[in-house]
Amino acid sequence: MANTPKFDRQQVIDKATNLYWAKGFHATSMRDLQNAIDMRSGSIYAAFGSKEELFKLVLQNYLQQGIVELNEYQQTLPSPLAALKRFIEQLVIETPKTAPNGLCFLAKTIAELTSDQQELLDEACQLLDQMEAEFEKVIIDAQECGEIDKEKDPAKLARYIQVQIAGLRTYAKAHPNHAPLQEMIDDIFTNQPFV
Repeated sequence: MANTPKFDRQQVIDKATNLYWAKGFHATSMRDLQNAIDMRSGSIYAAFGSKEELFKLVLQNYLQQGIVELNEYQQTLPSPLAALKRFIEQLVIETPKTAPNGLCFLAKTIAELTSDQQELLDEACQLLDQMEAEFEKVIIDAQECGEIDKEKDPAKLARYIQVQIAGLRTYAKAHPNHAPLQEMIDDIFTNQPFV
């Protein structure tokens, strides 16, 4: 009979996500991982293959959490744009209070890694593109509802949203106590290119 893992895989990935998000790939040692997820290095290698493979799973987990959250807002709020705005508010205003780092984990990873970790860098870039594609879906829904002019390019608007989120999160990190974040989020939807 095959050995079954004696750990909750998703719980381990969630703990590793928080650790890597807080410290980054390079600053996270195997000892840090062992302590955070309560596994010996041999067990980590047996379960995940390597520090790099676990990091890939962590990046994918981070993206999935964002997609789930965006979808939940779409199901509970009255319109696609209301859902998108709420998602941005949560990321920019609320996440810094509870997350290991207020910056987007994918953007932080892209800024940290070099061509020495090209595979991980490519993964982070691809996942960031996937999130942008999710924004595009919401924008298309908003166009179908009449919230956004159908003449607007949804891919361009999705890219704009991605850039705004990254900028706002960086600004919030640099000005944690006095950034007019709600006003800046409101401006996204009341200025060009949305109107």
